[in-house]
Amino acid sequence: MKPIRLLLADDHTLFRKGLASLLEKQSGFEVIDEAEDGADVIRKAEASKPDIVLMDIHMPGVNGLEATRQITNALPATRVVMLTISEEDKDLFEAIKCGAHGYLSKKVEPEKLCELLEGVFLGEAPLSGVTAARILKEFATQASKGFETSPVNDLTPREKEVLQLLAAGLTNKDIGSRLDIAENTVKNHLKNILAKLHLQNRVQAATLAIQQGMVTAKRPDQ
Repeated sequence: MKPIRLLLADDHTLFRKGLASLLEKQSGFEVIDEAEDGADVIRKAEASKPDIVLMDIHMPGVNGLEATRQITNALPATRVVMLTISEEDKDLFEAIKCGAHGYLSKKVEPEKLCELLEGVFLGEAPLSGVTAARILKEFATQASKGFETSPVNDLTPREKEVLQLLAAGLTNKDIGSRLDIAENTVKNHLKNILAKLHLQNRVQAATLAIQQGMVTAKRPDQ
């Protein structure tokens, strides 16, 4: 298996270099470039087309949220994961609307970070840990302003089942086992769900399911 190609974007040089060194020592990862601001990471992402961009939010010039919006629009195959110290809910919600595939705290343990990045690469880790609990709780109690989508009533009964299990934190494999269908069939359902609801990724689909009251805010791993 080829290593997961990473582009790191953070204006704090010591943190960025330390993170690059940590990830380079892990099997399965390759840091292909670094960027110190939003404009820089947009240019480098378009040039190198990484698998994952690890993005800080607050950077000079073009911030991480706008950079995420531009990268996800221009490079749909590239996944953007926010890695930030920010605990502001508005940043979390805006990152999701911009197309981020994950939102992680800089307080995350190195081993957990690598595990989550592998999951994001495989499309299996849309939300996790304390961050997941926060966002699921918020979307369960109030609508996100400006988060527009088609009604979930457009989905078939099977697609609703898949969406409910996705929001509960299950992987494609686990969803397939629960519903007694093939993993590829799950992927096809997810593709249809995103298309019908005009969403970009699993994060948005999971949060929408909570917002619409399709599942409770408590995840199985909480």
